[in-house]
Amino acid sequence: MQPLSTTPSSYSSSRESAPTGPRTAIVTGASRGIGAAIAHRLARDGFRVVVNYAGRTEDAQAVVQAITAAGGATVAVQADVADSSAARQLFDAAEQAFGRVDVLVNNAGVMPSTLPHLAQTDDATFDRVVAINLKGTFNTLREATHRLQPGGRIVNFSTSLVGTALPGYAVYAATKSAVETLTSVLAKELRGRNITVNAIAPGPTATALFLDGKTPELIGRLAQANPMERLGTPEDIASAVAFLAGPDGGWINGQTLRANGGMV
Repeated sequence: MQPLSTTPSSYSSSRESAPTGPRTAIVTGASRGIGAAIAHRLARDGFRVVVNYAGRTEDAQAVVQAITAAGGATVAVQADVADSSAARQLFDAAEQAFGRVDVLVNNAGVMPSTLPHLAQTDDATFDRVVAINLKGTFNTLREATHRLQPGGRIVNFSTSLVGTALPGYAVYAATKSAVETLTSVLAKELRGRNITVNAIAPGPTATALFLDGKTPELIGRLAQANPMERLGTPEDIASAVAFLAGPDGGWINGQTLRANGGMV
């Protein structure tokens, strides 16, 4: 398939509508945690779901099996989104399986488990966080501009740590702040395509990524940091993504939605 031109002249109207028929969503980092919850929710909402993963094959297959057992259409695709060629192949596989791509959810991300302060962050940690969180998002966004159908949706992932600026999260929050900027700019660059670009910024959410390396005392303090006095759940975040990807989110564009129970 030849990539679609991204120039405005390629589109006849800023009100061009999406084709009818089942829609396809790619969810990166969907083998567990928030990504898996998003895959399940979008499948329940009628999307055909591409479950992307980097290395957790068994977990990804378990997500696929559960969606299939519930009557959904899905496929697992291994691809390290930090690699631009792998990101391209991810979209190739989605089109081969389902013929089109309508939604991209950029959920894949990593966080240093030891939460080092900036001065104690080594080069390897910095490079890995930037490669996956920032360049991985860039790679899939660039591909999505060529591949998404009119009426498509892009949902990136930031973090509410951009607002709280807690010690130990300097590099992680910096990559997510950059994702918010990519979100705002790309929304404008896709003028006339009828494609929305937004970001979700979760607060503390009970996933393995969040819980790894934290003491029970720290987890308890973070759970009390919002007026709801609990950690978020993967399903809380999946619901926010479903809103932005679904019919009720079509007038939201270029925004970052902080899904954090009111923490910041």
